[in-house]
Amino acid sequence: MEIRDIAARCLRDESQALLDLIPQLDGNFDGAVNLLYNCKGHVVLSGVGKSGHIAAKIAATLASTGTPAFYVNPLDALHGDLGMITENDVALLISNSGNSDEILRMAAFLEERRLPIVALTGNPESLLARTATHHINVAVEKEACPLNLAPTSSTTAAMAMGDALACVLIELRHFKAQDFAMFHPGGLLGKKLVTKVKDVMYTEHLPIIPPEMKLIDALISISNGHLGLGVVMREDRILGIITDGDIRRAVEGSKENVFNISVSEAMTKTPKTINPEAKLTQIQYMFHKYKIHSLLVVDKNNHLLGIVDYFAIMN
Repeated sequence: MEIRDIAARCLRDESQALLDLIPQLDGNFDGAVNLLYNCKGHVVLSGVGKSGHIAAKIAATLASTGTPAFYVNPLDALHGDLGMITENDVALLISNSGNSDEILRMAAFLEERRLPIVALTGNPESLLARTATHHINVAVEKEACPLNLAPTSSTTAAMAMGDALACVLIELRHFKAQDFAMFHPGGLLGKKLVTKVKDVMYTEHLPIIPPEMKLIDALISISNGHLGLGVVMREDRILGIITDGDIRRAVEGSKENVFNISVSEAMTKTPKTINPEAKLTQIQYMFHKYKIHSLLVVDKNNHLLGIVDYFAIMN
């Protein structure tokens, strides 16, 4: 069998395993969401082996999207770390078999303390499933592993169900991009969420062009401005913008009269503008929505403050 065929089969098997989870979204899923949403403390996640890795990832996703959560290794929990868990917490335990000894002993402790338990298992008849306050079935028909042994589809299913819980909670909490930025201040993502337009806009040597200027002269001004456009203004009033694309289209439409065409005849009279306090994410949204690469930065009186372009947000 070809290498790509094996990879494609693996991806198809795991994709089907995820689709098969949709019918498992029942009242237990609703109950689990309610427990996590109304939790006054932390969501405590745990699992053994590969399930432990999945639990740690889900804990990180929840914590970064407005649901306080942390992961605890079940072995460490049984040797002192159970003291980290309070009466206000909710446990989210993951075990494909639902019968892992360490998880069951941890669940017994939690049950004795009357803490609610959400369990993700692939076995609805397991001890963990029967112990849990709410059990979410993440069973898969088979593993994507050619030997049907290595946790592949089962771990993908558990992680995806954790993501589904997180996504619902994001919506319920009305969690916004600004909130996300608070937990992700580092790197490019954090920069885009917290940096404002005024921090990246161009303010010097702006290509200001009078409306009566001829296109041939406007083209030179646009080239000298290095932004691919000119702002058409009279005194301090913005009349429009003209780009090299506008000039090209005007030339194509009036070949015989090209030297007599003025900027006012070819300009875009309704340029898109943005507030200097807006975030980079808003710029991205407008660039995508209007299929443009530059925005005029204006104050509340529509006075030009600067220009921001696509390359400013890519640095």
